[in-house]
Amino acid sequence: MPSDDAQISGIGSTGLDRRTFIKGVIAGGVAVSSSAYLFRNSPLLAGQAARTSGVERLLTLNVNGRSRRVDVAPHETLATTLRYKLGLTGTKLGCDRAECGACTVLVDDVPRYACSVLTHAVRTREIRTIEGLASSDGTLHPVQQGVVEEQGFQCAYCMTGFIMSAVGFLQKNPDPTREELAHGVSGNLCRCQDYDKILTALQRGAELSREVTRA
Repeated sequence: MPSDDAQISGIGSTGLDRRTFIKGVIAGGVAVSSSAYLFRNSPLLAGQAARTSGVERLLTLNVNGRSRRVDVAPHETLATTLRYKLGLTGTKLGCDRAECGACTVLVDDVPRYACSVLTHAVRTREIRTIEGLASSDGTLHPVQQGVVEEQGFQCAYCMTGFIMSAVGFLQKNPDPTREELAHGVSGNLCRCQDYDKILTALQRGAELSREVTRA
């Protein structure tokens, strides 16, 4: 007969001891693929995984015009996937609760807070981050160029979110007034309170965008 400890830890029926289980839990918090490998022969944990996931983890995302294959947990946000799985750190994490807009990206050309969108929900959409704005030859997007010319940010942590919001807004309203532009990016916050310079820079970006369209 197996000991009580063995019965509790499942040694007798699954071949899984307590030490291995704890190691797997720790690994699961850091790298899901590692824990899956560790427990690949455990019927106990395989059953638990099937009950808790219920969705395919390996996704192909359309990011900046490229197909990117990535392992995504069911509860994972798009911001987490972009930053920590795909290395696109231009998407900033500020409040992480859909208030500051630092994580703004375009999903089918619509600005969205990446911290509040599940990656699984946008698996069939076109995702664009700040890294995907410049041309393949390195030419900056007109809104990016406007920011460079006007030096519209102080610490610039919020800059990428503002730029992505502005790019999305200008697709709907390419010739906005200053007030309309302010409303268009009102979902983004600047902790340095540098809004006047930001709007001047984004307006310059709008001017440059119109010049590119007319060219």
